Amino acid sequence: MENPLKPSRSEFLQVRGLRTHVRRWGDERAPKLFMLHGWMDVSASFQFVVDCLQREWQVIAPDWRGFGMTERTGSDCYWFPDYLGDLDALLEYYASGEAVNLLGHSMGGNVATIYAGVRPQRVGRLINLEGFGLGRTTAAMAPGRYAKWLDELRAPPTMRTYADRDAVAARLRKTNPRLTPERADFLAGHWASPTATGEWEILGDPAHKITSATLYHVDEVTACWERIAAPVLWVEADDTDVWRWMGPKDEARLEIDRRMRCIADVRAARVGDAGHMLHHDQPEAVAALIEDFLA
Repeated sequence: MENPLKPSRSEFLQVRGLRTHVRRWGDERAPKLFMLHGWMDVSASFQFVVDCLQREWQVIAPDWRGFGMTERTGSDCYWFPDYLGDLDALLEYYASGEAVNLLGHSMGGNVATIYAGVRPQRVGRLINLEGFGLGRTTAAMAPGRYAKWLDELRAPPTMRTYADRDAVAARLRKTNPRLTPERADFLAGHWASPTATGEWEILGDPAHKITSATLYHVDEVTACWERIAAPVLWVEADDTDVWRWMGPKDEARLEIDRRMRCIADVRAARVGDAGHMLHHDQPEAVAALIEDFLA
């Protein structure tokens, strides 16, 4: 039996020059919980977890720049530090001077965890859902990375379209077979929208698909993580596929554990019968972990 959908409301504000969409659930007098979605996702992705929360929360979840209903930059690619800048501005708007409860999934978890080390006084508690970063890089990779970036600027990526909402839902279920038809249909209505020709397109700027010109410097990332003052809940899914971003599975397991040990106050948890989109697969378990940790 699906939980009834808790109503959300949309707000739009200017964040660093972009019209930014923020989805909010709950009473504005309730404790705040900020939720940050991952790459090629949207804020509505957290609906099922919000539905399973037992306490009263004011959940605040933005669409990152160029995703969902937030304005696209108009540039030919996106830069990772801009997510930190956007998050800093959003927290100043909604929680000036407060140490916040901050949750992020995948890319959003990576952003949140770096931010918690850069602005340790701004984060009271941090929940990282599978936001463990990218694979280790070396300086020798730089020429090839720059060349790939230049090639993609010449031939920008595109997004495929879908015949209708049902086709979008089918695509979501193909990627994640654990999705129920009801959840897939809900997500389809937020993850994509109809065009003037009647086809449906994903609400994500194709420019997000361009390879980053700069390498992912793990030592810089973990240097930020080492400065985190907040308690951290580190959540993995039993059937995760984050390995594909970080190399062979055995090596990736060691690397993930090494990164986790960079955080001074960390509690690890696992969610069974779930993949990378664990907040879709097991929202009840994820919600219980969140509330137990924040209690």
